[in-house]
Amino acid sequence: MAQLKQFDHQKAPNDSPWSLRMRVAMLAWEYCWLLFCVWTPKPANRWRLLVLRAFGAKIKGRPFVHQRARIQIPWHVTLHHRATLGDRSNLYSLGEIEIGARATVGQEAYICTGTHDFDDPSLRLVTAKITVEEDAFIGARAFVMPGITVGRYALVGACSVVTRDVEPFTVVAGNPARATTRRRRDS
Repeated sequence: MAQLKQFDHQKAPNDSPWSLRMRVAMLAWEYCWLLFCVWTPKPANRWRLLVLRAFGAKIKGRPFVHQRARIQIPWHVTLHHRATLGDRSNLYSLGEIEIGARATVGQEAYICTGTHDFDDPSLRLVTAKITVEEDAFIGARAFVMPGITVGRYALVGACSVVTRDVEPFTVVAGNPARATTRRRRDS
């Protein structure tokens, strides 16, 4: 489980944890993605990667980002060669998210780095890095909680809720996700 980062300057539940500059940058990103990327056809992936890079995403090699994928804060995202973000997948990147080489985040999967400190009256934002290691697969509509690492060649079943790290070569499913089997190392 990754280290939690708490936003100490948030003094009340309705205070934004983000500075004005950060909120303006997030708004500019949202409008740029809407105007320049959402309508593009699938083969325009290089264009979408260029826009992501312009907003600080770390792109290594050539990943694929579906035009209807949603990325909250691109400068918190690292995508490695041939990583895939599927149709309507959601990277709620309030903290860092790293998607490894050849890893897939399936359609409508939700990768969520943020939660709140429920023991604090101000309900401060708390974030933790999510890592999806190389060749892992996150199934459709799965939900991955903050601070999780999904190991190499691991497979997260559709509609699963991942609350603990997933070991390499492990298949998990359910709510909460539990190991069901292991993948063969020669696959």
